[in-house]
Amino acid sequence: MTAALPTSDDEPHPHGPQKAFEDLEVGQQAEIVQEVTADVVKRFAALTGDTNPIHLDEAYAANTRFGGRIAHGLYTASLISAVLGTKLPGPGAIYLSQTVKFRAPVMIGDTVTAQVEITALDPARQRATFFCTCTVGEKVVLDGEAQIMVPTRDEIEAELA
Repeated sequence: MTAALPTSDDEPHPHGPQKAFEDLEVGQQAEIVQEVTADVVKRFAALTGDTNPIHLDEAYAANTRFGGRIAHGLYTASLISAVLGTKLPGPGAIYLSQTVKFRAPVMIGDTVTAQVEITALDPARQRATFFCTCTVGEKVVLDGEAQIMVPTRDEIEAELA
């Protein structure tokens, strides 16, 4: 017996909504919103080993061009991965490449919106290209492009069988 293929966010994959390559269209978008707390920054530093005092030491950071602690740039970029891996296209998507341009710092206490939009599809290779942005309010703090390999319906059905 074959497990039913999830077709919408109402019938999610056990790990979140999952879209097959055939379900993708140029222009589709998804986003997540995340508050950057001191605890998040501390945990990211512990996880990565990046203990640069600009992220962790308020006294040090107060004397920098930013006037206070900032989040790790790659923490902000990792929010793009969260959108791609959990929302669009979701579980089963494989990151192939990512370009990132850091446009502005993210401060402790900021709320970041990470958004992706499909800009191109390559059916022969099951590849989707996404324009990616992170914003704080109206300000773009990061942008770039991601290339993702997306499973077909047949591949998803085989996984769920």
